[in-house]
Amino acid sequence: MAQKKLLLLGGSSQQVVAIQRAKELGYYTVLCDYLLDNPGQYVADKYYNASTTDVEAVYDIAQKEHVDGILAYASDPAALPAAIVCERLGLPTNPVKSVEILGLKYPWRQFLKENGFACPKAIAFTPQITLSDFEKMVKDFTFPIVIKPTDSSGSKGVSVLENLDDLSKAIQWADFYSRNKTLIVEEFISRGFPYVIGGDIFVWNGKIVLNGEMSCLRDDNGKSLIPIGKKKPSGLNDIQRKNVHDELQRLVSMLGILFGELNIEILLDKENKVHFLELGPRAGGNMIPLQLSDAWGIDLVKANVQAAMGVDPRLVLHEQPGCYFTYVLHSHLDGLFKDIEYSDEILPYIYRKVIYKKEGDAVKAFDGAGKALGILFIHVDTEEQMNDFCNRMDTLVRVKLK
Repeated sequence: MAQKKLLLLGGSSQQVVAIQRAKELGYYTVLCDYLLDNPGQYVADKYYNASTTDVEAVYDIAQKEHVDGILAYASDPAALPAAIVCERLGLPTNPVKSVEILGLKYPWRQFLKENGFACPKAIAFTPQITLSDFEKMVKDFTFPIVIKPTDSSGSKGVSVLENLDDLSKAIQWADFYSRNKTLIVEEFISRGFPYVIGGDIFVWNGKIVLNGEMSCLRDDNGKSLIPIGKKKPSGLNDIQRKNVHDELQRLVSMLGILFGELNIEILLDKENKVHFLELGPRAGGNMIPLQLSDAWGIDLVKANVQAAMGVDPRLVLHEQPGCYFTYVLHSHLDGLFKDIEYSDEILPYIYRKVIYKKEGDAVKAFDGAGKALGILFIHVDTEEQMNDFCNRMDTLVRVKLK
């Protein structure tokens, strides 16, 4: 019997684990990535130097290799090309139209509004818009407003404005991270629950089989919109949790999502209404699948691989005791990496360290998820201890530069 093949789109440090798991499951792994220094090429059975967003290139590779499935693990840009090629070849996939809606913020906002989900006012525009035209466009908006690209994730290119004084700067910042050169302005949502709710869900046969919501940590010393970790338990009460779960299932059903891990970003307003910031059609970044796997006694990386191959992952949840949180290592300054300094207080609770840098490597100031230096996985006994550590991480763990 011929060995089945899986095409993986992306071979970054965070994606290598999916290649490894596919090989452990006995699949022949084919990797596509345009970055010449990607670490995945040294793990995969076969490597093609091609862009994961080039649909025709991905299609040619998939055809040439006669693959049985395609996985865009933890990659927003590659999710749509994967769905398009899978649909062409009759491979397991979610509907292309739904993946497209989830990947572009303006169609996403339109879908939410048309289907009765809580949604702020939102209008798409181009970076070339004049100040006078922008003022006319938002004349009925309530400030603050949010400006961001329509096709990015991880809070890249996002600005919150109390007035229009820094409009030009905000547009330039959003444009920098935009591939399709379409931006969006939205009304800011006043929160009832203090944290952005992040994490992942896992779907099989159209039903959510894992609700992995967590609270997002933000760094007030730098770009406060950028996630620097997740914590579980989330802190939601029973009513808030039910609202989140019910609206997520309604959304998954309306979009016809059949399977796979999806990344969530949600706000609850003062009436506990669920506002969807994002539902990314892929596993979350910053190693969320590993964190949720630890917390629930499962293997979500394995489940992603199996689902992409049309195999039922048969997830059986065993919620583990205690509290799990992650911390994204980062620097607010450019420099050269030296090491990480840990306080004796937190060191016993760090059960996994993933460090992307070695001594002497260049470090860039943290203004987006791509500038992360690594991730710490931490397990404590009580929520009180977790919250205390989360509030003091910048003193408990320090990045040292040369």
